[in-house]
Amino acid sequence: MTTKKILITGASGFIGGFLVEEALRRGYETWAGIRAGSNRSHLQDKRIRFIDLKYGNREALTEQLTAFVREHGAWDYVVHNAGVTKVLNKDDFFRVNAGYAISLIEALEAANCKPGKFLLMSSLSTYGKGDEKNFTPIRLDDPQLPDTAYGKSKLEAECHLSHQAYFPYLILRPTGVYGPGDKDYFMAIKAVGAGFDLAVGFTPQRITFIYVKDLAVAVFLALENEQLKNKHYFVADGDVYTDTEFARKIQNSIGKKFVWHVRMPAGLVYIVCMCSEWTGKLLKKRMTLNSDKYMILKQRNWICDVKPLQDDTGFSPAYPLHKGLEESIAWYKKEGWL
Repeated sequence: MTTKKILITGASGFIGGFLVEEALRRGYETWAGIRAGSNRSHLQDKRIRFIDLKYGNREALTEQLTAFVREHGAWDYVVHNAGVTKVLNKDDFFRVNAGYAISLIEALEAANCKPGKFLLMSSLSTYGKGDEKNFTPIRLDDPQLPDTAYGKSKLEAECHLSHQAYFPYLILRPTGVYGPGDKDYFMAIKAVGAGFDLAVGFTPQRITFIYVKDLAVAVFLALENEQLKNKHYFVADGDVYTDTEFARKIQNSIGKKFVWHVRMPAGLVYIVCMCSEWTGKLLKKRMTLNSDKYMILKQRNWICDVKPLQDDTGFSPAYPLHKGLEESIAWYKKEGWL
């Protein structure tokens, strides 16, 4: 039986490293798409093959893929996970998240390097805010009305993929992804560890999560199901928490006896985010807190309907939030982050 080949872009990033790990565990010939200067510290397995894709030049990328398919044949699966979540200039969201995806899709076709299935890692942010009155889950057939540049850039990539007819596709839209090595939720963990939980707004957020290892499993369940073509899904563990409940889960996992839980007015958080964004522009540094992040913090309803994914793939998460947090916190301590 021929070993299947898979390309995973954005392989040096937080999610990408776990996708590579899962691909190797399943016995794939695994190609990691990374930039030449990317950190490979979590990509040490000698079975990994590397490729630096020239997304910024469609002609060069087509030539690169033409040479690749001539020597190795086409990939059975392509997982396009590369993207940015923080930028100095919002145009970079569209240049990278949309432009690079479109460039790869078109070059794969032009080079006759068509995969058996192309999976785009998108985001729940492509839907914008959900029902913030009754908190009904966001459903797949709801209108996609993103209110962040990040969400709009991801939606642009989705639209291009869903309108092409070169190869079958899948679109996965994870909710909040956490796990060892993640830097965004680590900020919340570090704050709680210091005794502070600063929540935004006076109406509690309803938030959902997916542990990064569970997300990797969901990706391969969807890829390997031959019946699933031209489909899109939300990915979450199925549980819902308020922002305060999330903080208390962290508190219990760390073993912190006292944490000061306080809710900050949304207007004040907006000012902080804008100041952070302006500071980043002055220092030419990408900041975690910015105007896009404010819209994410402001959104009250992050509940999504995961039943279609469960029904079609049999996906059942192995990591409820408390278990995922405990494993993540143990990793942060071991690596000296905490």
